[in-house]
Amino acid sequence: MIKFLDLQKITSSFEPELSLAVARVVRSGWFLLGEETAAFEKEFAEFIGSKHCIGTANGLDALRLILKAYIEIGVMEEGDEIIVPANTFIATILAITDNRLRPVFVEPDIETYNIDPILIEQAVTDKTKAIIVVHLYGQACWYAEITEIAKKYNLKIIEDNAQAAGAVTMMHSAPVAAGTQVPGPGRTGSLGDAAGHSFYPGKNLGALGDGGAVTTDDDELASAVRSIANYGSVQKYVHNHKGLNSRLDEIQAAVLRVKLPRLDADNQLRRVIAGFYTSNICNPQIVLPGLAKQDSGKGEQGSHSPDVILNTLSHVWHLFVIRHPERDRLRKYLEENDIQTLIHYPVPPHKQRAYAEYSHLNLPVTGKIHREVLSLPISQVMTLDEAGKVVDIVNQFR
Repeated sequence: MIKFLDLQKITSSFEPELSLAVARVVRSGWFLLGEETAAFEKEFAEFIGSKHCIGTANGLDALRLILKAYIEIGVMEEGDEIIVPANTFIATILAITDNRLRPVFVEPDIETYNIDPILIEQAVTDKTKAIIVVHLYGQACWYAEITEIAKKYNLKIIEDNAQAAGAVTMMHSAPVAAGTQVPGPGRTGSLGDAAGHSFYPGKNLGALGDGGAVTTDDDELASAVRSIANYGSVQKYVHNHKGLNSRLDEIQAAVLRVKLPRLDADNQLRRVIAGFYTSNICNPQIVLPGLAKQDSGKGEQGSHSPDVILNTLSHVWHLFVIRHPERDRLRKYLEENDIQTLIHYPVPPHKQRAYAEYSHLNLPVTGKIHREVLSLPISQVMTLDEAGKVVDIVNQFR
């Protein structure tokens, strides 16, 4: 069986350092708001290229806290509109509605699956206060059009960076050498006004449980987020905000400190698998994932050669998502041939029962994506031999 994601193998690749880090926290007797969390926040802020990092309990909370903090400091108010891609995991939408804000869905680009920047401006109204860009499947979603619209209408840009830890928007002429980190500026998570990150175990930078973070250069926002995440407290038993309890614990912070230095090298190993898939999958019914034209080195969108993928640091290949008109039959066929796959995601947020009030929306591109997408196995511990088996089985499907 070729697993979709072999978490046991990934975890083992960090031993004995992981076990030593966990044991260090256990021996310390300090499990929340301690030295490990403070050290990770500093290291992650430096890695991302942001002034502030605040650890949170999970990625959803990171986005919830950003929006709640903007309301607390007077930038937004209940009922304001947030532009958001229609093609995303439901957590992005939950963060908006949890704060009594209104999501305004914008269709994705069918090539990249990220929000189509050409469609954003027509969604702006006098109630719009922010654009949430989701770096979906690991590909940076950053366009000049988005920053121009935000400046024109005085909008905040919030990044959902849950799936793109380590992605860089600039092109580099050579692959990242093992163990080498590229400079912080230009990384997703440092591009907008604030960003939410997830350290769910299956992410490129994953903890051993839930975890998340907010990054920002905004001092006032950072202070509000940190306070709200800790019961609204500014000092013990002094509460200036109606807060939450959403904190990154010491064990998860220690785990992430072990994993962070290897993130760039691990992402490069994912690019190797993605490049192999792209150059070897030749089933005519399969639509391969595309790179954004400004990052492809070719000035066009679509599938690209292994060399282009290796040198395009704007995609960290959290997921390798293909499309097929008979997706469910293909998935069953792969399962019968011992290849695990997942669907990201089978039902778009506006068609979920939780958001029945938006079910009337006509979003054909989003619908097509959700009907056809299938995620193939990919990770930093996957071998080319395993990838070759996946390719052979996919190419034989008729």
